[in-house]
Amino acid sequence: MTEVHARPAASRGGDAVKASAAALQFTDIGPDDARLVADILPVLRELRPHLTPESLASIYAEGYPQGLRFTGAYVDSVCLGVAGWRIVATTFCGRKLTIDDIVTAATGRSHGLGRALLAELRQRARTAGCHLLDLDSATHRAEAHRFYMRERMSIGAFHFVAEV
Repeated sequence: MTEVHARPAASRGGDAVKASAAALQFTDIGPDDARLVADILPVLRELRPHLTPESLASIYAEGYPQGLRFTGAYVDSVCLGVAGWRIVATTFCGRKLTIDDIVTAATGRSHGLGRALLAELRQRARTAGCHLLDLDSATHRAEAHRFYMRERMSIGAFHFVAEV
């Protein structure tokens, strides 16, 4: 069954998105929704250029039962932001909302859309009883790091990886 949740954005402070807050909607896109490829993938590819329609469909088919969700940020019916996220339980902090991907289309940057999308995820985390909101960001993404710091996020850990 496809889960679709649409909600107008609340006013989140300054920026152009505030001026068009009535036009900003967050919509959850299920794995069988045609908007996954038509709307979500083009924005997501700005961060993950290796993704194809087939690979995204395969990843989402596997990830959806594990809690993976994609939320699109639509302005005037155009998807300009995407978040891939999930709620997990850990021994470290209990429940947390983990952001796998958060990206704003180049045409939508510097207008408050990323801030609004992150605020939406914070609210979802609160509603779900999470204790933390977290994400990993590649070490070379300095602009993204500045954004997260402005949004009152801190660097809480190192994330180690090894190919297998």
